[in-house]
Amino acid sequence: MNKKYLVLSLFLILPILANAQEKLNAGWELWYPYQYHNNKNQLIGLDIESFDAILSQANINYSITELPWKRHLMMIKAGHMDIAMGASKTSEREEYAYFSLPYRKELVNLVVKRGDTKRIKLNTLADLSDSDYLIGVESGYYYGEQYAKLITKKNFHNNISEVIDIEENVKQLNKGHIDGFLVDPITLKAFVKKYKLDGQFEIHPLTIYQDDIYIMLSKKSTSTITLDKINNAIKHLKSNGKLKEISNKWSKING
Repeated sequence: MNKKYLVLSLFLILPILANAQEKLNAGWELWYPYQYHNNKNQLIGLDIESFDAILSQANINYSITELPWKRHLMMIKAGHMDIAMGASKTSEREEYAYFSLPYRKELVNLVVKRGDTKRIKLNTLADLSDSDYLIGVESGYYYGEQYAKLITKKNFHNNISEVIDIEENVKQLNKGHIDGFLVDPITLKAFVKKYKLDGQFEIHPLTIYQDDIYIMLSKKSTSTITLDKINNAIKHLKSNGKLKEISNKWSKING
């Protein structure tokens, strides 16, 4: 090809490539009210709306597939899935994934039956190891650094019941099979409101976990260029109040 035409072709193509919208493969799992389908079969929720705003601001397109969180993490690690929302940062995950700036906070409480707080005498999470209490958790979720260390010990692990979701934990609690379960307060509020369970539960004063929540990207299928775009978008949406607006909206809906 004539050099003149090659230069001209590159001159025409490069602006198109620069403005081309990147597309990532994302996943979601039913996690009310963060990620779920409404009665119109629309995918909505606090994380979905935040994620969509961030990627839109970053000029990144995405497709989204429903899959279990554990499998999602495995696919991020293998590079078969590009991106995940609602993620906690851990040293293990940092080996195979980039983490964005935090876009929201997460708090986890111990929830018990109304009137049971005085009966369940736990001052620290480690006290569970020497007790007869059984506490429910959801498979694949992160409950903080202290929990992650304790769960590797047999005497603590024996006091943990692992299930797939909050619905199962509530069933187990109501049947008396567990003494309480770990959950974030926004999920609990939404669940109580949805199923009209007001007054049935209370939050135990035991401190479990509070930390930041991030978007994570596969190191095998994405780059720090994409990470920078997402971080810049998060900065912009924090400075203009959009992310706070989304968070407040969902807190009110489920309050």
